[in-house]
Amino acid sequence: MLRGEDEDASELKIGEDFLKAKCLMNSEVAILLEHRYDQMKQMSGDSTPLPQVFEKSLQYVKCFSRFTNQGSVKQVRDRYQLAEFELAVIGNLCPETVEEAKAIVPSLKTKGRGHDDEAVERLLNDLLMIKKFE
Repeated sequence: MLRGEDEDASELKIGEDFLKAKCLMNSEVAILLEHRYDQMKQMSGDSTPLPQVFEKSLQYVKCFSRFTNQGSVKQVRDRYQLAEFELAVIGNLCPETVEEAKAIVPSLKTKGRGHDDEAVERLLNDLLMIKKFE
C-alpha cells in the first residue's frame, strides 16, 4: 500500500485498493438502479413507497448519465484501454477537447501509455459518435 505522500493520480499511483476497485460511470449506476427499481416495485407492488435516498440517487444518476442504453455503455467500457477511474471520469464528464480531457484526467499525459494527443482525440470522437447514435 502506498503512503499518502507517494500517491499521485496523475501518474496512476493511487494505491492498491483503488487499482483493484471497479469504478462505474453514472450511466452504469443508472442502469443498475433502474433494474433494482423495477424489482422492488414488482416485489412490493405499486402501493409501497421506495426509500427516498434510493429515489434521489436514481434521479441523480439519470440526470448526469451521458449514455442511456446498455449497448452504448458496453461499447464505452469495452473499447478503451484505460484504468477504471480514468474510464469513469471520461465517461461521466465526456470532455470535448484533448486539453480538457488531460486536465481532468492528468494520468493521460503519462509518457509511454499510448495516450498521445491523437489517441485521446480519437477516444473523444468515438465517445461523441456513440452518444450521437444511441
